[in-house]
This record gives sequence, C-alpha cells and structure tokens, in this order.
Amino acid sequence: MTTTTERISAPVTRQSSKRVSQSVFDGSRLRVVLLVDVYDGAQQEFLEAYEHLCSQVASVPGHVSDQLCQSIENPSQWLITSEWESAPPFLDWVNSDEHVKMVRPLHSCVRNTRSLRFHIVRETSGAVPADSGTRRLQLAPRIGDGKIRHALSFTVRPGSEETVARILADYAPPEAQVDENTRLCRTTLFMHGNRVLRTIEVEGDLLAALRHVSRQPEVRAVEEAINPYLEKERDLTDPEAARIFFALAAVPAVHHVTADDECPEAVRHALYYPARPGRGMQLARLLAQQDEASANDPNCPVCRSTIFQRDDIVVRLVDVRGDLAGDPVHSITDSAQVAELMSLLDGEVLGANGSAPKAEDAAHLLKLARMELITDRRSDQA
Repeated sequence: MTTTTERISAPVTRQSSKRVSQSVFDGSRLRVVLLVDVYDGAQQEFLEAYEHLCSQVASVPGHVSDQLCQSIENPSQWLITSEWESAPPFLDWVNSDEHVKMVRPLHSCVRNTRSLRFHIVRETSGAVPADSGTRRLQLAPRIGDGKIRHALSFTVRPGSEETVARILADYAPPEAQVDENTRLCRTTLFMHGNRVLRTIEVEGDLLAALRHVSRQPEVRAVEEAINPYLEKERDLTDPEAARIFFALAAVPAVHHVTADDECPEAVRHALYYPARPGRGMQLARLLAQQDEASANDPNCPVCRSTIFQRDDIVVRLVDVRGDLAGDPVHSITDSAQVAELMSLLDGEVLGANGSAPKAEDAAHLLKLARMELITDRRSDQA
C-alpha cells in the first residue's frame, strides 16, 4: 500500500513539451490579492479610505466581491482580496485613469503594496451553486517558463523622435542580477512615430526588478535626458508624481504563447495596433486567438508572441524565423477575420489615409504597425 508520504516524495515527471501559454482570455474567474503595509498610526485613515473605495468598486462591471483583512500578528499589515467574473474587466478597470484617481487617497497612509492576480483553478466542493453560469473555473493549469513580461509606453513631442532614439540607444545596461531570486533577462526598446515602447522580461519578482532598474545611475541619467522631450511632463524627484507616471505608462501582458521550437536564430519585432476607442481588449483577444492557433502549426515562423494591452494601446511582440512577412497575422486570408480586424483597428492613428479602413487595406495597415527597433539587450550581453 502506498502511503501519503511516499506519494508526496515521489518524483514529479516534468513535461517534455516546451509549449508555453499564458492568457487572461480563458474566461475563468479571477482572484486579486493586494498586500498592503500601512504606516503606523494610520490604520483608521486607511480603513476609511478603503470603505470609500469599496463603495465605488462595487459598481464596476465584472466585480463580484472583496474582503479586507488585518494581520493578527502585525496590525500594519493588511490583505485585500477581490473576486472578478474574469480577468479582462478587472484589467480594464485597474489600468484606467479612473482607478489611478480612485486609489490616490490611500497613498498618504500606505508604505508599500503588492498586487497578485490569479485565475481560480479549483475550489471546495459545494461552495458554488451548480447552476451558476458566471462563476467559471480555469479548466487546466497552464505551463509557464518562469518569466514575467511587462511593458511601458509613453509619447514624446513630435519632432524629437530622432533625438530620443539616440538617447535611448546609448546607455550602459544595468546589472542583470537583482537579488538571489530575481534576474533581468531581456530589455527591448522600440518606437512607432513618437510612441516609445520598453519591454522587459524578468525571472523572479517584477517589482524588485523595476525598483532595481530605476535606481541605477545609468538608467536615471537616460530618464532625465528624455524628460524635456516628453509630451506629458514628469518629475522623477517627486515619488508620487513618478509613481503616477509609471502607473499610467504600464502596459501589462495579456497573452503569451511559445511554440516548442526554441529557435535561437529568431529576430524580435514589435507591432503597434492602436484600437478604436473602447475596443482595445477586444482587439487583443482577436490577436491572441490568432497567435494561439498559429502556435499549433509546426511550420509557423513565429516562435514566441506576447500581446500587451492597456486601454486602446495594443502591442504585439513576436520572435520570428526569417522575414516578418511570414507572420500569420500579416497574411490573414479569412474574410471574416480580416473584417473584424479592420473594425477594431484605428487606421488614422497608424497614419493611414482616410478614417474608415476597409478589408483590402489590411496588409497596408499591418505594415504601418511595425515598430522601429532601438535596442535589444539580453542578460548575457550585460
């Protein structure tokens, strides 16, 4: 008879497949965990600010419930958990300007926060009514690769693009090793017109990596050098102003897929897909479906694809074998998919003539979406 101890200690067979798929679009419920460290003596102020915030969040579409907990060991430590019908409505809210304004009263009483987001995979039997159609569970665990992907995007003043590109390309990379558990793997910068995109890949703690990078003298010098060219002014010497700027510039990854092939010879590209107002999440979902399907094709030249989305900004980062023209999104032939893509893209922002793109404009618009590579640094090049 096999004992419980023997079952636990038995070696786990690792999957041989290198296929990675991470996504917010599987429709399952979302659990958000916010760890909060409150200043000593500010607990009552924090509680009042939370109660005001809670009354506002209750009306946000997709919000189900939330709880506020205080540590029994350290009264300065609090835990906020919330449940959402799925990830997209939460991301729409948390990445909005409205959310930034809504949580501002908390900043004066909070020393530090950390947000964690989880799809619900399993729960105690009987906790959910059998006929509940909105409380969906993730069907199967996803297989990751240990990397967190994140992006920042902002705009500079028209006419300053060449100057900004030179500044961004000319800096010494920060030390890759953040701590014993966190490492910077890759940083890539692109531009599309006057829009700057910085993507990073991190093993370990994303917040620790971002703090590490922001403290490096070389990085700070670059940030100060581009300050005069930003469309929206920022003061990095003011912690609150800096926090708001980077919160609004954040473009989180909403989908990532990696095929089995490592393809070390792949070339990295970025494509900027501005969505029509209010259609960003829908556009990101369409691109994610295309990439997910393409990853099952062994002849597809795209080895990895990550989709970043915030409001109407959608960016697709792809590692491709050969020419980008082989990217399946660039060669969509299905008339229904082309029509849907054209209905979601804002061709005017891309620089296309006219305001209402047609299906036959797809290839032209996708060519306009290509971003210019400024610099691509891996940790082994640091």
